[in-house]
Amino acid sequence: MGYALGELGLRRWRTGDALRLASAHDDPAMADQGGIVDRASAVAWIGRVADLDNGHVYAVVDADDHPIGCVGVTNIDRHRVGWTWYWTLSEVRGHGVARDALRALAGWAHHDAGLYRLELSHRLNNPASCAVAAGAGFLSEGIERHRLAFDGTRYDVERHARLVTDPLTSPQRPVRVIA
Repeated sequence: MGYALGELGLRRWRTGDALRLASAHDDPAMADQGGIVDRASAVAWIGRVADLDNGHVYAVVDADDHPIGCVGVTNIDRHRVGWTWYWTLSEVRGHGVARDALRALAGWAHHDAGLYRLELSHRLNNPASCAVAAGAGFLSEGIERHRLAFDGTRYDVERHARLVTDPLTSPQRPVRVIA
């Protein structure tokens, strides 16, 4: 695998991460994530998420500062509710990276950014994403029928949420948040 997973960090994306970001989107599982197809579109995406008015997007980095995923809380509204999302490189999936990054993001969003409620959804045909959500303390709130459409096919999604009052388990490894 070649990544130092004993410690993780959440930091802003940098223009120097563009090639790695574009490479991550070569994975068929990432085809519908952010419209990134090459270095130029990766640089443009990094520019768009660098200073959002209503959200925060972080690279998940290993102990050697190599980007291995992404977590975000966006679409923050006046009710102190934010939409959370995540992805990881295929090489680190199954190692708890997304779960630990989401736990760290949730702790930061609730306690430092002042958000009361965090929401996320995943396609029903993605049990790994469901496990990440549950492992980070997001409770299932039900199924939204035919919520998403990709390549002409409609997909049901499961909605999850966590409140600031819900218990939050610490990540299983150190995760530093550089907000």
